[in-house]
This record gives sequence, structure tokens and C-alpha cells, in this order.
Amino acid sequence: MLRISDISYSVEGRPLFEGASATIPTGHKVGLVGRNGAGKTTLFRLIRGELALEGGSITLPSRSRIGGVAQEVPSSSTSLIDTVLAADTERAELLAEADTATDPTRIAEIQTRLTDIDAWSAEGRAASILKGLGFDAAEQLMPCSDFSGGWRMRVALAAVLFAQPDLLLLDEPTNYLDLEGALWLESYLARYPHTVIIISHDRGLLNRAVGAILHLENRQLTLWSGPYDQFARQRAEQRAVQVAAAKKQDLRRAHLQSFVDRFKAKASKAKQAQSRVKMLEKMETIRAPEDAARTVFTFPTPEELSPPIIATESVSVGYDGKPVLSKLNLRIDQDDRIALLGKNGQGKSTLSKMLSGRLEPMGGRFSSSNKLRIGFFAQHQVDELFIDETPLQHLQRERPGEQQSKLRARLAGFGLGADQAETEVGRLSGGQKARLSLLLATLDAPHLLILDEPTNHLDIESREALVEALTAYSGAVILVSHDMHLLSMVADRLWLVKDGRVEPFEEDLEAYRKLLLTTDKPVKPAAASAPKPKRPSREQVQALRADARKCEARVEKLNDMRDKLAKKLADPAMYEPEKISESQVWQKKYAEVMEALDRAEAMWVTSLEKLEKAEA
Repeated sequence: MLRISDISYSVEGRPLFEGASATIPTGHKVGLVGRNGAGKTTLFRLIRGELALEGGSITLPSRSRIGGVAQEVPSSSTSLIDTVLAADTERAELLAEADTATDPTRIAEIQTRLTDIDAWSAEGRAASILKGLGFDAAEQLMPCSDFSGGWRMRVALAAVLFAQPDLLLLDEPTNYLDLEGALWLESYLARYPHTVIIISHDRGLLNRAVGAILHLENRQLTLWSGPYDQFARQRAEQRAVQVAAAKKQDLRRAHLQSFVDRFKAKASKAKQAQSRVKMLEKMETIRAPEDAARTVFTFPTPEELSPPIIATESVSVGYDGKPVLSKLNLRIDQDDRIALLGKNGQGKSTLSKMLSGRLEPMGGRFSSSNKLRIGFFAQHQVDELFIDETPLQHLQRERPGEQQSKLRARLAGFGLGADQAETEVGRLSGGQKARLSLLLATLDAPHLLILDEPTNHLDIESREALVEALTAYSGAVILVSHDMHLLSMVADRLWLVKDGRVEPFEEDLEAYRKLLLTTDKPVKPAAASAPKPKRPSREQVQALRADARKCEARVEKLNDMRDKLAKKLADPAMYEPEKISESQVWQKKYAEVMEALDRAEAMWVTSLEKLEKAEA
């Protein structure tokens, strides 16, 4: 059991914890959430003993092992599998001693202990973890130095999972994983035999891998039972109660103060006034919770292009004359929302580069609209910002003739206020850098926006704002992300990149998740005797979308007519004796419009139902 008791800690005079307490029972899986800068990573360092508390205590059972992902894995010549195996230091030490021990009693003790810790299955367990995190059998035998920093971070994660510490502390573990790795990690952590605390902004992970939420707010810790969505709902309800209680108390205070102000000078009422002053002094203030500043993204609106904006026929693409993807027959329209699925190394990045014009096709026919503008965001672009320049200077380079006030407004539209606009990029948080990169990618109002892991470093509120912005965006979107919540809220089409092909994935994201967790076993059909109904063609779906848009436009037009007539009928002059006949005419027209509006809304609902059924 982890006990955090009345702890206090400050950074440069700013208190992060003041009398904060929480108890995490042994074996619990807990998500640690809170605003950026609240002190979540600092809490991990306090638990590990890397920082000294100013007050209070943090206790664990004796001999408990605490584990977390190292900030960097050395670029060594040791193979991946051996790096992971070395993380179990007891097993490594016992095996080393077994090679040199000569005392029969000690040899027996070593063998017994090796059996107790299941040392003989260690290689299989290590290989299984590495495979889940994206390394095939051949790569597991390669040295760490052959892999980039991001991939070595996966090795570090594999090592700590293999070591199975009694308390596992993970800080944003999915930031360097793809969707497949993130889903595997969710499943693994749900079965992990010891206590886990995860700092994460991934709603899928916080809903499926943990059973409680530890919330850090106002320098206090509160443990909520249940996954993230339950926490968010309960917290919203609690905040509503607090707001109502604070409002009620304000009215009570105003009433008492009013009595005091009226009668404090009157002798006959002086005692009553004084008693109310005492009531005011003793009244414990109920404060309404502070609302966080609304997180925003404001994407510019591109003009509409004739469909399709991109089409390919038998296209192949790759590197150095070797195709990675071939026989690509794809079509993208401006209202498409497409998620790219597929394991790492299958070609998602290659496809994104080709669609964005960064990689030329090797063969086949590739066509795109002449006026097509494409915005491209990839995580590496965040690292390519000029760290000694401000966000305002970045925009001035891109828009040298634009007024500074307009540039600041653009920054504010991506949640970068006046302070951040003048702050050097090197001093901004990861989330603020990601916002700047997204702004630069969308500056030209692209018709197609390609986003490769856009949510890394964004907190939950920012991710929700990104969902809202992408939903309202009038251009096409192609997403590569490990964030299942983002994909499920934004994407309406799924493309599976696998075995050198790109094909529509006809099931939903939950079916894809189950497919991955069954280790690539084929999904059994629901019933052999009940063939799956044929999906509507692309042209039929487009026709249904157009019909829904027309119905929506008619409803809007009729709503405008209704509002104008209602305004006219609300004029008292309309009901003067000399205008009675005219008012009756307008009332009749109003009734006709309302009847037409009812019919139009019914047709709109029907068209949306047909479209939803076709896209299901």
C-alpha cells in the first residue's frame, strides 16, 4: 500500500503540494491526472525519493521495488532481448553466480530461487513484451544502437514491464507508441500483477487500463474510484453542486449584509444587526470552482474544390526503386475523415508522404486538384522549431506583410496567449510547441490536413478541443494516431495499411482493437448462413451526404423565415384595428412556414438516418 500523508513541496517558491494526502491500495491501477504544470511528474520524483519533501511523508511496504521508464536508453551494442533480460537484476545475478558457485548447498539454493522466480521462461516473456511493443524476432536480436531514440524508449518500457516492480510509475507511456503498441499496453497493464500509477492524457488508456483516478488540483490529491469517464462525470456533478452552494451563500450574505446596513444605526435594531454581523463573520466561505480557460483550436476555412481532391490508380510508392506499397486505388474527397490503421513499418508514413507530395509515386496514375493545398503535421516537426525564437517570430517569417495584431489573433486561436506569443520556443511546454506546429501546418487553410500523432504532449482538454476543431473543419483529414478516442470521434472511414496494400477496413475501431489483441488471429464470421449485406457504393454514400446537406440547408432557410415572421408578428402595431386583416395574412403565412419546417426537419432526420446506416 502506498501512503501519501500530508505532503508539502514547492518549486522556486511556488507550492505544488500543501497538506496533500492519498492512499493507493496494493494491486490497484491508478491514472494520475491534472493540469499541465500541476506537479504530476514531481509527485513521481517524490515517491522515488529523488526529491526531499518539505513536510509530510510517503511510505511503502519494506523492500518494495519502484520502477519506471528511464529517460534514455543507452545506444549500446547489447541486443534488445538481452537489454530487457538484464532488467531483472536478481535473475541476472543468480545466473552469474550459478556459473561460478562450487558449494553444493549454495548451488541448490540458487536453482530453487531461479525456479521460484520463473527464470527459465524469462526469455519467452521478454520476447512477448518486445513483440507487443512492435519488435519482431529478428529485431530483438539487433543491438540497441541500430534504433532511434524513440524506439529505444520502447525498449526501456519493455525492460521495466519485464522487471515487474511492486510499484510501476509510468509517465505518458503511449507518447512514443503507435496505436497497436498503445492497445497492447492497455491490455498488458490491465493484467499487471502489482500496483501501477500512470500519468496519461489518453482517455482510452485511462478508461480501460485503470480502475481509479488520482486527481491533482489546487495542490491537493483526491482519489476517485472508477475509470476516467466516470471520474469526469462525477467531478462535473460535484462542481455543479459547489457552484449552486456558492451562489446560495452569496444570496444569504447579501441578505444579511443588507439588514446590517439598514439597521446598524437604529438603537432598537442594534442587537439584531450585531447578531447578523457575527453570523457573517462565522460563515465559512463556499468558493465556486474556478473554470479553466477554454482550450481552443481555430482552423481556417478552405474554399470548396470539386471532388475528388486526390485519386490514385494502380499507384506504387517506395524508396530506392523498391516499392513499399503497390496497387493503390484510392480516392479522397474534401469531406473525408480517414484514419490510417496498421502496424508500425507497414507503410503508413510512406502513404502520408506520398499524399502530401513529399514522396513521388514510382508508378501508376496519381491525380490531384490543381488548387489543392495540403497541411502536414508530424511529431518530428515540433522538434524542428527554432528554440531561440518566439511563436510570433515564427509567424512573422511565414507572413512578413501581415499586421502583428492579426498574427497575435492567429496565435490566440490556437490557445497561445499574449505571454506565450513573446516566449522563446525553448521555454514553452511540449503542448504549446505542438499547438504552434499545428498552427503553422494549417496557416494556408489547407483542403487536406494530414496529422501524424497530433495529440502527443496535448492534455485531455486540448485533445477535446482538437476533436471539436477537426469536426468543424471543412477540409479532408487523414489521421495517424494512438489515441483511440480521437480516432473514434473524428474518423468516419478506416484504411488498413498491411502487406503492401491499402484497403478499407469494413469493421469499426473496437473490432480492430479486438483483432490486434487476438494476436492476428482471423476474426470469425458471425454466422456462415447470414452473409454480410453489401455495403453501399462510394457514389451512393456521396449522394446521401449531398441529400443530407440539402435538407439541412432547407431547414436553416425555413428557420430564418420563421424568425423574421415571428419578429414581425411580435410588433404591437400589427394588431391595430386598421391592420387586423394584414395580421391575419401574416399569421397564416407563419402557420404555413411552421408546417413546412416540421416536414423539412422530418426529411432531414430521415436523410441522416440513411446516411448513418450507409456509413455504418
